Amino acid sequence: MDGEVVLSILVDATGRPRNLMFLHPLGNDLDKFALQIVAADLFTPGTHDGAPVVVAQSVEVNLQACVEQKKDDAGKKTYQLRLRAIPEQKLAPLPQPPEEAVFPLRTSSWNDLSSSDRGIQRIGSSVSAPVVLSSPEAEYSEEAKWEQYQGICLISLIVDAQGMPQYIQVVRKLDYGLSEKAIEAVNKFRFKPAMKNGKPVPVKISVEIEFHLY
Repeated sequence: MDGEVVLSILVDATGRPRNLMFLHPLGNDLDKFALQIVAADLFTPGTHDGAPVVVAQSVEVNLQACVEQKKDDAGKKTYQLRLRAIPEQKLAPLPQPPEEAVFPLRTSSWNDLSSSDRGIQRIGSSVSAPVVLSSPEAEYSEEAKWEQYQGICLISLIVDAQGMPQYIQVVRKLDYGLSEKAIEAVNKFRFKPAMKNGKPVPVKISVEIEFHLY
């Protein structure tokens, strides 16, 4: 698995990357690698008249990875994505930088936060809806094809401040494995995150995944 992920970032006055968002995602686990790699970067900050300032940048992250098969303690086969080479990163000016830099609070991990601390916003008023950048089509299960089964699966999820889907849940399910196929597809969705007063924020949304044979 090789590919290039392009992110937009703001490098703050201390040289740390903030407000990481997708410009060109791949729709697979390499996107998560790219976010983790760039989030761990430390830059020499930009300057203006000798003083450190916030600078908007795009970052191309070139990744070379492979799927590695392992066995867990119970002897069951598991699969893990592993980098084959050190990722290459290329910085460039952001074509349309924000007029004002507004940073969300820094958090160690989304999963470490309680629901009240995640700051999930409601779409509307000052909160814009997230924009889909990548939405691969869900695959049909063989059982559903055989039964000529069709329908719409309703999925709820959180789109986090980086545009990644989190906490994917089935609201209206379908049989013959189609709910699972819908979850697999939504997990690969990538978004431009919702924005509130120039700041990326997490929001809860619903997505309809339609399965039809003709």
